[in-house]
Amino acid sequence: MKLPMRFLSRFLLAATLCVQTLSASAAIDTALLKPLTGDDPDARIAAVAKIAALANPEAHRVLNALKNDSAYSTPDGEFLIVEDGKAFHPGSGQITETPDGIDGVTVNNRLRAVVDGALSGFKLLSPERTVRLSAALELQKSAALEQIPLIEIAIAKEQDDEILAILKMVMASANLQSPDAAIRRQAAHALAETNNANLKPVLQAMLEKSADGLYAEPDEAVRREVAATLKALDSHLARTEFVGNLVYGISLGSVLLLAALGLAITFGLMGIINMAHGELLMIGAYTTYVVQMLFRNYLPAALDAYLLVALPAAFIVAAAVGIALERTVIRWLYGRPLETLLATWGISLMLMQTVRSIFGAQNVEVANPSWMSGGVTVMGSLVLSYNRIVIVFFSLFVVLAVWLILNKTRLGLFVRAVMQNRRMADCVGVSTAKIDMMTFGLGSGIAGLGGVALSQLGNVGPDLGQSYIVDSFMVVVLGGVGQLAGTVIAAFGLGEVNKFLEPFAGAVMAKIFILIFIIVFIQRRPQGLFALKGRSVE
Repeated sequence: MKLPMRFLSRFLLAATLCVQTLSASAAIDTALLKPLTGDDPDARIAAVAKIAALANPEAHRVLNALKNDSAYSTPDGEFLIVEDGKAFHPGSGQITETPDGIDGVTVNNRLRAVVDGALSGFKLLSPERTVRLSAALELQKSAALEQIPLIEIAIAKEQDDEILAILKMVMASANLQSPDAAIRRQAAHALAETNNANLKPVLQAMLEKSADGLYAEPDEAVRREVAATLKALDSHLARTEFVGNLVYGISLGSVLLLAALGLAITFGLMGIINMAHGELLMIGAYTTYVVQMLFRNYLPAALDAYLLVALPAAFIVAAAVGIALERTVIRWLYGRPLETLLATWGISLMLMQTVRSIFGAQNVEVANPSWMSGGVTVMGSLVLSYNRIVIVFFSLFVVLAVWLILNKTRLGLFVRAVMQNRRMADCVGVSTAKIDMMTFGLGSGIAGLGGVALSQLGNVGPDLGQSYIVDSFMVVVLGGVGQLAGTVIAAFGLGEVNKFLEPFAGAVMAKIFILIFIIVFIQRRPQGLFALKGRSVE
């Protein structure tokens, strides 16, 4: 069917108007683009801020061109974007062949920083909540006065209460640079509830005096507000630091507990000075690595579940190594602590060299499953990583499991009987040799579980166990040899003391102070925190 000529002409006219309208909306005022091709650095920075305030795709394209060095200027000062041999004219929205005589727009470090800040501000307009939240948190570190127009647009469009609250704080921190004293005072007052530690040096700089006795902030009312905000910020940061040390101490304590729990059985209950305990941790960590690689190669879709297989695998492998160690070497050395120490130290060297021969001397990476990656932010700036939270609960679960085994099972009854009075247990028909083997295997398997946890906190290497063997012995000795409750209290206690001492004395001196404390404590109370109810009778 043929269309009437009148209808066709109207349609073409409407289409032309639509195209012209779209072209006009796509164009950026040439007056905004002109300074970018000039030599005045302040004018160029001001132009970037104004272009960013447009908050449209064309403005984003211009800023990206400046960042990626695809911005050019013609001899008469027109700004162009040259990509794939074509020239885009932001002032008209047209695409033409690349003209002759163009020259690249120079972007120095100062302008590049402003461009990067403007581009990060564009993420505030993203439809994805996570992108907007990340951009808002990033702007908290370095909000500039030039970004205020874009932040105002983001505040007007934002519907999420959490992001909106952060943006208001970002706006206030940017307004601290305003030339208007009233705006600066209002901004300082608005920041009284901030938890952004990056603002502390900015606020302190405003209260500093120059060599001639003049304040960096000339207005007295603004200084009063800044001082009040700084006091409130210091109070909040002190609370955050205290809670952070408390939480990190619990995290360190859980790691020490997992590392020492197996030793609490082999050394605490059996009296064996096992210097190869750290290598049993290492074996558990390498077992986790092997399981991860098997999942990555053969079951990539189920990679996030590799830990569920690694836990029993690490326990079995470490327990098997421990049983083999007990049956071949340690069973002949009961009651001879010095020979046991030397023998297990030599075995630890052999195990490390074996691992180097199989896996190499370099560390291997064990990646966290996706459900253990990332963290949760509390109190504004305190980040609690998911992997450490999981390890804390895992350590408590392992302690509960060990307690149930030792106190609620037939094996636990035999273990306690043999360790308290070996001769009497043997007389009533208990196979003491078999119980020794199973007890050492249990302690070794628990060390393997500790290795799984350690693999989630850092790289795995042949020397992994050496970092924890001394700490493990300190935990067991301080808690009381053979006492599970004492081991738990000592592990978390040492973790807390270490984390609270580190900010004042440093990591090395904190370790030295703890070691001196344990030496003095054992001198006064040799049995540790809890005394053992009975001793093995040979």
